[in-house]
Amino acid sequence: MKSRTDTPPTSSIDFQQSGDTVRCSGSWVLKDISWLEKKINALNWPSATPIQFDVSAIQKLDTAGAWLILRTIHQLEEKGCVVTLQGQQGEHQALLTLIKPANFDIQAHRVERKENFLEIMGKVTWPHVRQLIEMLSFFGECTVVMLRSIAQPSRICWKPILYNLQHAGYSALPIVGLLAFLMGVVISFQGAGQLLRYGANIFIVDLVGLSILRELAPLMTAIIVAGRSGSAFAAQIGTMKVTEEIDALRTLGIAPIELLVLPKIIALIIALPLLTVYADVMGVLGGMVMAKSQLSVSFSDFIDRFDDAIKLSALVVGIGKAPVFAAIIAVVGCFQGFKVGNRSESVGIQTTISVVQSIFLIIVADAIFSVLFSWLKI
Repeated sequence: MKSRTDTPPTSSIDFQQSGDTVRCSGSWVLKDISWLEKKINALNWPSATPIQFDVSAIQKLDTAGAWLILRTIHQLEEKGCVVTLQGQQGEHQALLTLIKPANFDIQAHRVERKENFLEIMGKVTWPHVRQLIEMLSFFGECTVVMLRSIAQPSRICWKPILYNLQHAGYSALPIVGLLAFLMGVVISFQGAGQLLRYGANIFIVDLVGLSILRELAPLMTAIIVAGRSGSAFAAQIGTMKVTEEIDALRTLGIAPIELLVLPKIIALIIALPLLTVYADVMGVLGGMVMAKSQLSVSFSDFIDRFDDAIKLSALVVGIGKAPVFAAIIAVVGCFQGFKVGNRSESVGIQTTISVVQSIFLIIVADAIFSVLFSWLKI
């Protein structure tokens, strides 16, 4: 059984080879577009020839029909034909005029114009610059809310802070401890082979202690928390935005930053230094075990040398980095959560971006700390 779109009775287009005239008649509306497009594609169009489009016999014309006429004319012009449109009625002329500049002239202009290197670099760079500006604005807003909450402690939501302390801090102890222990084992094992050559077994304490306390423990802990808790922050806030819970909070007069963001920042600033200390202990313990196994350095000798070789400043430097790393993780995770759109797949995209940006900014901050501490001779 044939559908109405297969054989439309009131629409036609004929091309007369003798006069190079295209005559359109009938109803050029959406329901007949498929049939008309097939017939247009079947016609044997000339190249580099003047053609007249006569649309005086068109009885009905909607946006789809007008678009098809203009697209056909545009394709003929690309072949070198000089096309003139004639016979259009008043209301049809208005519709054709409305569609043409928006769909053909501007597009053709954009295709013909080639972008230079600076324009390409600007298009690539500007979205990142704009996002950085938005993130700094978000950080400033969070800072204002935090200062206001410190001035008025009754505004602080303690229950969400304790909840985030448990999930971002206490629940991260197993993975942080295991990886820190293995990191200490690896550092001690890799250094043992070199130290044995020179009979400097005891200096394994200096190697493990300084590398773990100053750099590796705070950096590794921050990266683990960024992948574990930072992504969870982005996913939680992003899901709430998709389900319009954020809009509901604003409707109730509750500031989302005060309820959702500030507890996460405070909890992570408290939890990450404590996790760093825990990672320091487990990393040094892993180094002690491997030192005893590979270099015959007993636990008591290791601890005695550790007390003499490692200064308190090494521990303070490592722990001092942790609050900055925590602020970066929480702010980036929450910021990307608020950037989630109305689509569910946007949650996964922004969560991935939050982890990548957090780790990148953590490494940049760690490099800045290294230069600063070197300049201050700490």
